[in-house]
Amino acid sequence: MITIEHRPKDRSGIAGVGEAGRFPRWKRVLDITLVVLTAPCWLPLMILIMLWVKTTSRGPAFYRQQRIGYRGTRFFIFKFRTMKVNAETGIHESYFEHLMRADCPMTKLDLTGDRRLIFGGGVLRASGLDELPQIFNVLEGTMTLVGPRPCLPNEFKRYEAWQKQRVNAPPGLTGYWQVNGKNNTTFSEMIAMDLFYAKNMSFWLDLRIMLKTVPALIGQMLESRRASRLALRTQVIGQACPVRESLNESAGKI
Repeated sequence: MITIEHRPKDRSGIAGVGEAGRFPRWKRVLDITLVVLTAPCWLPLMILIMLWVKTTSRGPAFYRQQRIGYRGTRFFIFKFRTMKVNAETGIHESYFEHLMRADCPMTKLDLTGDRRLIFGGGVLRASGLDELPQIFNVLEGTMTLVGPRPCLPNEFKRYEAWQKQRVNAPPGLTGYWQVNGKNNTTFSEMIAMDLFYAKNMSFWLDLRIMLKTVPALIGQMLESRRASRLALRTQVIGQACPVRESLNESAGKI
């Protein structure tokens, strides 16, 4: 069993932010090899999802969003659009800002049927399939298959110096945090896991994380369904984190 520290001793700052740097060579070889070999699986699935989004909602199938990448460089991620065109996104940003300060699980705002989501958008988000287009980010070298979740620029600005060290590992489609609790963990626990991965990044650790990804996604989908049904029955949103109620009320008015 791997143990992690929730806060490292060295809080002086992040080494290498803003410096030019390439991903470890073994990572690029592993990424390209696996993406090419699995293309017969993910490519048809991506086409089906693209057609689903286009036929069930108005607007483009994809959208892009600026994120903070390796060593603090900025890049755009690609995702399937799961919200209606021109939907307000400030609710999610305010909610995540709260999670950074509060010591509560980082559960999603989608449990009770966010009106901003397109038909089937909740399933795409719960399964992680909305992030499938980030395979193109992997191919272009701005992301890797395994690494920390790439954060938003506004989120990164609020990090303490020691927390910014998480970008010393390339951002990934899946990661140590994603397969070790994710929505049941707090923000500080996510940071701790990301820092652990950055310090212990290796070929074998990446393979272990990849093998755990599909079971983790299935578990998250089942957990999301149970939580959604419970929230709909009780009409109480975020019992572990009361701020969710007011945020979802605001989302429902949009």
